[in-house]
Amino acid sequence: MDHDGIHQLANEHGSSFYVLNVNKLRENYRKIDTAFKSRYENFIIGYSYKTNYLPYLCKELSNLGAYAEVVSRLEYDLAIRIGEDPMRIIFNGPLKTMDDITYALNNKSIINIDSLYEIDFVKEFALSNPDIEVSIGLRVNFDISQNGVSALQEGYKLSRFGICVNNGNLKHALTELRTIKNIRIVGLHGHFSTKNRSLESYKIITQNLCMLAKENILDSLEYIDVGGGIYGELPESYNTNVPTFDDYAETICGIMNKEFDGLEKKPLLILEPGVAMVANVFLFIAEVIESKKIRDEYFVLVDGSVHNVKPTMHKNNLPMRIVRKNPDIDTVKQSFNIVGYTCMEKDYLAFEIKDRLPMKDDYIFFENVGAYTIVFNPPFIKERPGIVAMNHTEFTTVRRKETIKQFFNEEIYIF
Repeated sequence: MDHDGIHQLANEHGSSFYVLNVNKLRENYRKIDTAFKSRYENFIIGYSYKTNYLPYLCKELSNLGAYAEVVSRLEYDLAIRIGEDPMRIIFNGPLKTMDDITYALNNKSIINIDSLYEIDFVKEFALSNPDIEVSIGLRVNFDISQNGVSALQEGYKLSRFGICVNNGNLKHALTELRTIKNIRIVGLHGHFSTKNRSLESYKIITQNLCMLAKENILDSLEYIDVGGGIYGELPESYNTNVPTFDDYAETICGIMNKEFDGLEKKPLLILEPGVAMVANVFLFIAEVIESKKIRDEYFVLVDGSVHNVKPTMHKNNLPMRIVRKNPDIDTVKQSFNIVGYTCMEKDYLAFEIKDRLPMKDDYIFFENVGAYTIVFNPPFIKERPGIVAMNHTEFTTVRRKETIKQFFNEEIYIF
């Protein structure tokens, strides 16, 4: 996209907007699917809605074959709204009401219990519907530390999610559920948010899930769900070597094939990628409003915010490029910061960039912004930007730029 092409899009969508690369999304899906299915045929992808639940994106992934992995009734209802078959919805998450569980079980969705309180809801449903076979999965919690060192994000000693194996809660859950004749425990789920997404972590997770399944539910086992959290393809500028899709598949599928060798029908393997699927399929494009100098430093103000590109406000610079209105003017490189429209001092989109100083009416592309930006972007100071889907050379509006009527929705705000 050259300056004239971007300017034309900006005239329609505003001076900042996202671009979804549909072809890159399809490529990511096929790479993950091929890596795993070539090693373990009975495999499905459950796309993690929470990572980016843009309806157009979710529908595209559904058309490619992905199930919907949801962690709330809001996300569940979105999946239904875009036309997803409820039997292809995986309902996870720590908070489910009786109504949520009743709705999902009536719809024959895949549902994984995260806590003991949910057992009472399942039992109540089963007792009220004795002619319905109630299939349930359990999210389990076990130690995944390596050599005594926590593998969890932020170094947390324990994960707060799932039903604990070590203190006997899993045995209790199995016993309680088995008191009702029409309840079948058909799967185990083991998602852990790890700090380095290592192959060793997925080896431990898969091995433990297989062992627990064989020990406790082999006669009714239908699936092993290893959760998500795998690395996607990182930009070259990160200079970081991470496992590939093939590396993850070789580790996880190798264990599945070994542990269930000889079974007439091997259990379904479920993977729930989010970041790996969508991080690198979005750009954020922001117009340069001004470049100014304060003491000896340059600050480039854009019509965008740190919330649009890295809502966790980390200080690592994303891959980016500048599309200039006048590319031949001023070849001297400067050090500058890129800052946003909010009134927060910490609203930095990029730090200490060394390049030709961007000028008014230039555009800056921020890459790798597909994960959590859309869902974490708060209604703060300025309306949320539009989103355009790029399919080859065709551009389609998939979210309009917000207006004041949508920002202050009169159905919920009292004026």
